[in-house]
Amino acid sequence: MKSGYKIKWTEHALFELKLTFEYLEKNWTERELRKFSAEIERVVLLISKNPDLFQLSDKKLHVRRAIVTKHNIMYYRKKEDVIEILSFFSTQQNPNKLKL
Repeated sequence: MKSGYKIKWTEHALFELKLTFEYLEKNWTERELRKFSAEIERVVLLISKNPDLFQLSDKKLHVRRAIVTKHNIMYYRKKEDVIEILSFFSTQQNPNKLKL
């Protein structure tokens, strides 16, 4: 088994992640933010080691979705030896806002 795929965040996914953190910084404690960051890192590590671990999305072909928390889903796809994170979506938004 490979030691891990390279992870590449799209600009869109980074923008969504930034918006999520900006919102959470206003409403969460520092401890909660650190725990959330650690969970994101844990999920990214799992994806890098086994990209087929999470279920296929019903939104787009060859895209998988990893539930980070009950309110945040990470959408990604495998392209050769790279994992491309497409979206970091908050489930509290209108689902029609999801762009993959």
